[in-house]
Amino acid sequence: MSYTASVVGASGFAGGELLRLLADHPEFSLVQATSRSKTNRTVGHAHPNLRDLDLRFSTPDDLESVDVLFAATPHGVSMAEIDRFWDSADTVVDLSADFRLPSEALYDEYYDGHSRPELLESAVYGLVELTREELPGADLVATGGCNATATILGLLPLVDAGLVDGTQQPVVDVKVGSSEGGAGGGEASSHPERSGVVRPYAPTGHRHEAEIAAFLGLDVAFSVHAVDMIRGASATWHVFPDEPVSKRDLWGWYRERYEDEPFVDIVAGGGGVYRYPEPKTVAGTNRAEVGFALDPSNGRVVVISAIDNVMKGAAGQAVHAANVALGIEETAGLNFRGLHPVGAP
Repeated sequence: MSYTASVVGASGFAGGELLRLLADHPEFSLVQATSRSKTNRTVGHAHPNLRDLDLRFSTPDDLESVDVLFAATPHGVSMAEIDRFWDSADTVVDLSADFRLPSEALYDEYYDGHSRPELLESAVYGLVELTREELPGADLVATGGCNATATILGLLPLVDAGLVDGTQQPVVDVKVGSSEGGAGGGEASSHPERSGVVRPYAPTGHRHEAEIAAFLGLDVAFSVHAVDMIRGASATWHVFPDEPVSKRDLWGWYRERYEDEPFVDIVAGGGGVYRYPEPKTVAGTNRAEVGFALDPSNGRVVVISAIDNVMKGAAGQAVHAANVALGIEETAGLNFRGLHPVGAP
């Protein structure tokens, strides 16, 4: 069965990746891409890798009827437009933060409130590795934030194993590329200001803390640095277990959790140059790498994960979740393995 799809907010980085994935997807037919700033221009005008697509940006005021609508819009748009989105599509997959938190109180604390709180309980978080059983038939899917996605995937096996619980507070440091700021990221994301930096732009209080707490059931000490790369999020955790653990324990927990996951690879100190997860090796893919190291001197467990923030942290996660929601083979349209060698992501 084939499904029609549209992308609202298609001129941004995540929107462009959605267009790329949907254009080659075996079960989706891409029929509309909207952009207020680029209405009537070809999609190749904003996304030069898509110049071969015979498709122009249209205004989001005139939405076509489709099976699935992907919303790659800034925070606040989807909650204001959700009824109109549902008038146009049976299933809405939202890439913004508008529906990814489970309670109105969290939006009051971390954002600026919520205008449609009655929908939060029915929205399904779009990280398939966490919510696969909840996604089939969902009509509102909210994908996870890129930093939260990297953090959750790294810590999930330790939470499942009971090594980390609500009594502990792991320390998490995330380093992200400039594409996280979006196509209109402003002065801080411009090349002269971004080049060469390791800039702590959110030492405390990052909004993605709310997602991590909501879906892992624990608080984390969370910091984010902007670094000199375009794509990618790399997260490092420092966990101090109450009881001693071994490398064998860690391998067992991570293999048990991820051995059947098609888009998660365990990379933990093997041979070669890339011994631990790196954003460069997953650039352009829907894959996540997770790994760990054990410090025998103090019992510390160091966990590392890497994703492409625009793919596994946005567009790839959205398509993955849509596949599962609609009963499509979950890997459909997402089998790109990445490139090696490749320049900085």
